Amino acid sequence: MRCAEIERGFDVTTIRKIEAATASIPLPAPTGFSSRTVLQREYTLVRVTGDDGVTGIGFCYPGHRAAQLATMAVTDLLGPVVLGMDAHLVEGAWGAMYQESLLHGRVGSVMRALSAIDIALWDRNARAANLPLHKYLGGRSNRVKAYASGGYYLEGKGVEGVHKEMTSYVEKGFKAVKMKVGRVSAAEDADRIAAARDAIGPDGVLMLDANNAWKDLPAALGALRLWEPYNPYWIEEPFSPDDIINHARLARETPISVATGEIEAGRWRSKELLDAGAAIILQQDAAVCGGISELRRIADLASAYGVTLCPHWFHDLHAPLVSAFPSADYVEFFVGNGVHNLCDIIDRQLSFDNGELNLHEQPGLGFDFDEAALDKYLVGEWQNVTGG
Repeated sequence: MRCAEIERGFDVTTIRKIEAATASIPLPAPTGFSSRTVLQREYTLVRVTGDDGVTGIGFCYPGHRAAQLATMAVTDLLGPVVLGMDAHLVEGAWGAMYQESLLHGRVGSVMRALSAIDIALWDRNARAANLPLHKYLGGRSNRVKAYASGGYYLEGKGVEGVHKEMTSYVEKGFKAVKMKVGRVSAAEDADRIAAARDAIGPDGVLMLDANNAWKDLPAALGALRLWEPYNPYWIEEPFSPDDIINHARLARETPISVATGEIEAGRWRSKELLDAGAAIILQQDAAVCGGISELRRIADLASAYGVTLCPHWFHDLHAPLVSAFPSADYVEFFVGNGVHNLCDIIDRQLSFDNGELNLHEQPGLGFDFDEAALDKYLVGEWQNVTGG
């Protein structure tokens, strides 16, 4: 049979429309971390539509203010580069956007904007294939392990409040929980940690998140020595993300696993952390590090180094990715909208039971933006990307 007789023609789906908007959503109450208090969350939202009429959505969290910087990076810098490209050539789109970003910033708002577009492309293509994202990516299971993330500093909460909160997670079936540390003295936090351990029992998995609380190794070690008897699984972001040396030093000095990476961008920075021995748990976020495309590379890198990937928040996004990436383990899950309020602007939530999340069976990410909610929280209008 001649080659011409067996050739098949495939339709090319081009990206005909990209839109971006900013949403600002107040938190129910001021919420404290080790070194800051947050009153609202701001999100950059993206929609990408192919000429086949299928639309995918993406998003990122640029911070609790000035999200319009990331939105502008979508509309003015990156969107014009991929408009008109083949929607299925996601790696080509990623490379073109990354090249365009070189002078404006390969981290921060620009990389978060790139991430949002990349997520929207993967969502769009999975929807076009009529497959849930985890199956489109070749996932391992329809369920993934999750830990309940909380333990924030709230006015009047105290030790009893921590115990009550952690008990509520156990009652909902979670076998692993995470709490904040570092805002008060190490001794005060020890009382809070003891309450959490009592609530979840000796077999529960307890994670601690310091949100860059410490400036030097002695301060971090002094706190961890007090907390080691409560058998934490990990200590998260003990230092500034740029202080790789102290992360590595701490990892050598404590039996508690060091976790970090949630605001890192790119596989190269992840390799730097791994080469330094600065983390045994990577927490890179697909909406920060360069999208699903880049998180997949980082997951493979983690596997090669024998470390675990437990992505940072956005359980709606990361649950299917944890299923798809062999080095990934836990999904960070937030009950309610007290901290993670993306749930206020999407139309469908993941269900959970017995400490696991049930993945969506709907195509793509499995949810859409809630248009009625966007009427309330959108800052300005959706903006169309033009040019190319």
